[in-house]
Amino acid sequence: MGRRAATLPEVHDLVIRGRLEDIAVTGGLIAAVGPGLGAGTEEIDATGLLVLPGAVDAHVHLNDPGRADWEGFTTGTRALAAGGATCAADMPLNSTPPTVDADGFAAKVAAARGRAHVDFALWGGLVPGDLDRLDALAALGVIGFKAFMCETGIDDFVRATDDVLAAGMARAARLGLPVAVHAEDQDVVGPLAAEAIAGGRTRMRDYLASRPARAEVAAVRRALAIAGETGCALHVVHVSCGESARLVAEARTRGVDATCEVCPHHLVLDDDDAEAIGALAKCGPPLRSASEIEGLWAALEAGEIGSIASDHSPAPPGMKRGDDMFAVWGGIAGAQTTLALTLTHGLARGIAAARLATWLATSPAARFGLAGKGRLEAGADADIVLVETGGPWTIRPEDMEYRHRLTPGHRPGGAHDPARGDDRSRRPGRGRAAGASRARRRRLTAGACCRRRGQAPAGAGRRRITPGARRGTRSRSSRGARCTCRSRRRTCRVPPAPRR
Repeated sequence: MGRRAATLPEVHDLVIRGRLEDIAVTGGLIAAVGPGLGAGTEEIDATGLLVLPGAVDAHVHLNDPGRADWEGFTTGTRALAAGGATCAADMPLNSTPPTVDADGFAAKVAAARGRAHVDFALWGGLVPGDLDRLDALAALGVIGFKAFMCETGIDDFVRATDDVLAAGMARAARLGLPVAVHAEDQDVVGPLAAEAIAGGRTRMRDYLASRPARAEVAAVRRALAIAGETGCALHVVHVSCGESARLVAEARTRGVDATCEVCPHHLVLDDDDAEAIGALAKCGPPLRSASEIEGLWAALEAGEIGSIASDHSPAPPGMKRGDDMFAVWGGIAGAQTTLALTLTHGLARGIAAARLATWLATSPAARFGLAGKGRLEAGADADIVLVETGGPWTIRPEDMEYRHRLTPGHRPGGAHDPARGDDRSRRPGRGRAAGASRARRRRLTAGACCRRRGQAPAGAGRRRITPGARRGTRSRSSRGARCTCRSRRRTCRVPPAPRR
């Protein structure tokens, strides 16, 4: 039996025909899932393709407002859409002002107005200062609070000491919101970095040695202890070693509400790649050994890691050049390649596509209260990705939708298999996501697969879209992308992007 809404129109807006089941879409929502559904005004033949929920990237830095020259909502969300993500959660730092109070929240919503190509939510910041700011941010609709346990590299977002973290987590627990932590122990990484710099040891291997896995593990232990004491829900971002994931899983058995995520770059690139690539591969926590990569995949399959997120953290080219790895910016641009890399390497390991979709979409949507996201069932948002698998594809700068087309390449000079393809597009608001070989590449109206009906996003025009994941979404309204912050309670709508 198909899963259907109570009443169905005779003709749907869209029907996606699958090998075993069809998906009917009406008014931007999934109306039914099942075999042999009725006709659609538009129909897509998805037989032979993977049909997945749009990815929910819970960890991006769009750097807007204040540092839109690093990325910005326009290009950042266009890259998300091009990579198969239909919803993202923007972090509070790297924008100016940071989202640490009501004014910062308002500034970020204003920056997104008319520019966002996908639905988005906002994280608030947990930094030293007046805890009442957390209450204000909660009332506005943030999905949680982000804290750093080491120096951030940004002057206007200060790290949280253990005392600050404990007080903030206690307040967050009362507000019913999670705290996400960047877990690296400043007492470990600070002295190691200072010693290396003082000794003139500033190459990639020196940087990697200054941020050992034990610094992450120590911070994760402390964060879990504080979460247990305060009753706060904890989310550890971008774990880079299996031991961190194991600690989070063990804490759950003791009743601590704790989860963690991993990034694609920590799943596919190792320390040798970091040395070969150089500045473009600098990130924090850093890339680790090939054995740690295996440990992270094992932790995913064991259920110790619950989700995959990009930690998209771009910067201008001048900040990603040079041989002094302590001076160049530590961040990787990955929003556009997260779904494709996960499918490529996950399928190659024999992991079912449905399970990969859970890590990419279902789990983050559930963890952070993003109602209607991450599911292919009646009543959910019609955020749908169609992916063709098989055959190699190559990450090329010219295919990237980022403001600065910088990517570590995942791996140097390498092709990727089996997730590949290119969009075969149609009019704006009617985008589909189906793979095609590079030889059959067609151009896509930018943002055609974003959540709009009859509205071309900012920058609409004929643009190439990255190989890999394919998006296909239908909008429920012509009012533009939605701020989905705590969407169970409220929905903020952002006006549609203007036509150029």
